[in-house]
Amino acid sequence: MKTEEIKHLLEEFESAVSEIEGVECWSARELQQLLGYSKWENFEKVILKAKDACIHAGEIVAYQFPDVRKLVLIGSDTERSIEDIALTRYACYLVAQNGDSRKAEIAFAQNYFAVQTRRAEVIEMRLLDYERIKAREKLSHTEKQLSGILFERGVG
Repeated sequence: MKTEEIKHLLEEFESAVSEIEGVECWSARELQQLLGYSKWENFEKVILKAKDACIHAGEIVAYQFPDVRKLVLIGSDTERSIEDIALTRYACYLVAQNGDSRKAEIAFAQNYFAVQTRRAEVIEMRLLDYERIKAREKLSHTEKQLSGILFERGVG
């Protein structure tokens, strides 16, 4: 895959994300196009496999794949409501893992979500390390204070 193609797909993935109640989500209808699926029926099969993987991982499908409705233009400035699914980052990762990896877009998405997941893990580990260090510093400070009080009171 060419560098320009990768940059283009990365920009498309990043621009397609939206936020619903503080959670990053992608529209399944938009992701369908980004992942190279021309027919909703074919992409829906991938989503069903991803939902099965979600269930087997012990996650709640309704949280990761909530059903939503979307308005689309059907011509003459007329809109129609269609079914859609708001996919969390985790749901997108599962969809990418269950897609046809022969498609360049799927291969890109598999790498994209794996890298993004790893980045989130590293950030979380660093935050936990920072909190642990702060807790140790606080404990050390408290022990010094307690030691000073015990010394003042003549307790050995």
